[in-house]
Amino acid sequence: MLLGYITLGTNDLDAASKFYDKLFAEINGKRIMEELESQGFIVWASDMQGTGFSICRPHNGEAATAGNGNMAALNAGSIEKVNALYDLAISMGATCEGKPGDRGDGFYAAYFRDLDGNKLNAYFMAG
Repeated sequence: MLLGYITLGTNDLDAASKFYDKLFAEINGKRIMEELESQGFIVWASDMQGTGFSICRPHNGEAATAGNGNMAALNAGSIEKVNALYDLAISMGATCEGKPGDRGDGFYAAYFRDLDGNKLNAYFMAG
C-alpha cells in the first residue's frame, strides 16, 4: 500500500463530518478514529489496515484553505458508485469540477469540491 492516509483541513468540522459520513457510507467507509474536542479530527476507512481519509481543524489555528493542484481520489469500485458519489456530493453542497464520464483507457471519473473547496475525484478503473 503506497498511501497510509490523507488529511484535508476544514473550517467547519461538524458540517464536514456530516458530508463525509454520508459520502463514505456509499462505499462502505466508516469512522475508525476521531477526537472532536481539542484538536478536532476524524478518520474514515473501510478497516484499520486500509488507506484512511481524514479531516481536521488546522493545528496552527488558522483558517483551512484548499491547496492549488491538490486532489484526493476515492476508489468508488464501480461506475454506478462513481455516479452515486458525485450525485450525493453535489446534493450536499459540493461544487462540480467535472461530471461523471469516461476519461479514456477504462478510467471513469467525476470531480467535485467539498464544502471547504478541497478537490475530490471519485473514480473506477475498469479491467
